[in-house]
Amino acid sequence: MSGVWVFKKDGFRLMENRQVEGKACSLNKKVLVHLPSGEVVSSYSSLEQILTSLGWERYYGRDPELYQFHKHSSTDLISLPKDFSKFSSIYMYDIVIKNPNVFHVRDM
Repeated sequence: MSGVWVFKKDGFRLMENRQVEGKACSLNKKVLVHLPSGEVVSSYSSLEQILTSLGWERYYGRDPELYQFHKHSSTDLISLPKDFSKFSSIYMYDIVIKNPNVFHVRDM
């Protein structure tokens, strides 16, 4: 059994995933914004251009299911799913943390 706990004044209850699905998509949709340009990152090609300009390089590791980027000046590695539709807020926040003041995650 999986789902989301919903708390209200009169108590709480577990809403199963199928009950929450429609609401979760609209409430939790996030976008990665490139702050200097104000543009939403909508593809890996645009993200790669931005990261390259910041000194990141493509890293061709052993996992063909990942896009990876690294910087020579640090030990940081950004790993992203090959399929952009799986690019979730977890990956977005990873990029934000490794590039302070350049990216921001916002609600859609």
